[in-house]
Amino acid sequence: MMGTYEVESSAVVYDGAWSRVRVDRVRMPGGDVADREIVEQADAVAIVALDADGRVVLVRQYRHAVGGYLLELPAGKLDVDGEAPEAAAVRELAEEVGLAAEHWEPLVEFRNSAGWTTEATRVYLATGLRDVAAPDGFTAAHEEADMEVVRLPLTEAAAMAARGEITDAKTLIGLLVTVGWRRA
Repeated sequence: MMGTYEVESSAVVYDGAWSRVRVDRVRMPGGDVADREIVEQADAVAIVALDADGRVVLVRQYRHAVGGYLLELPAGKLDVDGEAPEAAAVRELAEEVGLAAEHWEPLVEFRNSAGWTTEATRVYLATGLRDVAAPDGFTAAHEEADMEVVRLPLTEAAAMAARGEITDAKTLIGLLVTVGWRRA
């Protein structure tokens, strides 16, 4: 039988531009009390964009938290009020790699790290790609201004993931689900 966990108190200890941290005091089923730090973040989307030649469109982007560049799927936060996840994916694909897709299919939704963050990511498969201009009002800034678009055969990208050359979680999940989907 699953126990009941009761939040006795909750306090926001940090409120930043992209995340908020709260500490919940939780009474466990056995009576023990423990503090749990929770990072509240907006949910995100990621896109496995496959071109007509079977290549996946990736971006090489600097990530300050790891002090280097990572090869990743185009992705972004659900940070526009009222925007549906698929609409955010459409926007992010245009903003980050200058593409639109004729066909969209939801692949998977996952919790980024359920032990400490509220963030979930929805991954979409985009096919029937065509070049488009960046959305009105969008200007690449900061790390996005330094991104490189990379197209690789899906099988090569999956092999890079298996060798540990691609380490970003959303990218690993998106690539591996897509490879499995194509085999099914």
